[in-house]
Amino acid sequence: MPLYPIDPSDRKPVGRTGETVSAIGIGTWAIRDPHSMKEALVYAFTHGIDNVDTAEMYGSGEAERIVGEAVREVGRDNVFITTKLLPHRFRSPDLAVKAMRASLERLGVRYVDLVLIHWPDDYASIEEQVRSLETLAEKGLTRYIGVSNFGEDLLARALEACRKYEIVADQVHYSIVHRYPERGLLNLAIDRGVLVQAYTPLERGRVAEIPVLREIGEKYGKTPVQVALNYLISRPMVSAIPKSERVERVREFIGAMGWRLSPEDLERLEGLPPV
Repeated sequence: MPLYPIDPSDRKPVGRTGETVSAIGIGTWAIRDPHSMKEALVYAFTHGIDNVDTAEMYGSGEAERIVGEAVREVGRDNVFITTKLLPHRFRSPDLAVKAMRASLERLGVRYVDLVLIHWPDDYASIEEQVRSLETLAEKGLTRYIGVSNFGEDLLARALEACRKYEIVADQVHYSIVHRYPERGLLNLAIDRGVLVQAYTPLERGRVAEIPVLREIGEKYGKTPVQVALNYLISRPMVSAIPKSERVERVREFIGAMGWRLSPEDLERLEGLPPV
């Protein structure tokens, strides 16, 4: 049997908030063509994907501006916006608030749904970082708070440091060939009700070249990319945030939902070597 029970839902819980988002979201790292990216986002938002991930450092804020344009086209209430602030912003509440307001201005919104510490800061304690993170929720600049690139131990510390708000998500590198989160982080997340957001889930296209993914995909009438994404969203408390600026690729991402790999195929994929 596979390591985890199969989650059949294409809606993933946002922590313990009672809210859900689509199991597949869209990332916005390294945008090359702003027009194509906006077109891809609008297509996603109108065809079953309701969440987007961005960050202040992506394109020095340009990614947030593009996300904002796409959100305005489809309506703010129809998109769950996640952004990430650089670690040093969380050395004090004032720094965090200033950076968050700049992100909101670029996005053209009054608040985001989720803000993350982009990665742990070596020059401030986890407790200090969480205090500053909570300040953003206290001031109504974000609905929820979370972290990114926090391993099992750091996530546990962040969860314990929370006072008024809960960490609802941890965004980490997770793919069918980079399964480090399965060594302990995912167990903690499931136990504590934290959504694991898998970034780089397609290993920059390399998963499409894995023969076993193609072989398994043929059984389901799916592509290797769809198999790789389905592997992730079959896990409890896991969503995936692939990135593409092409509408046809976003359509392929959407096709990773609505079905599930068999337990036998999941177990077989768990045995893939890392690359």
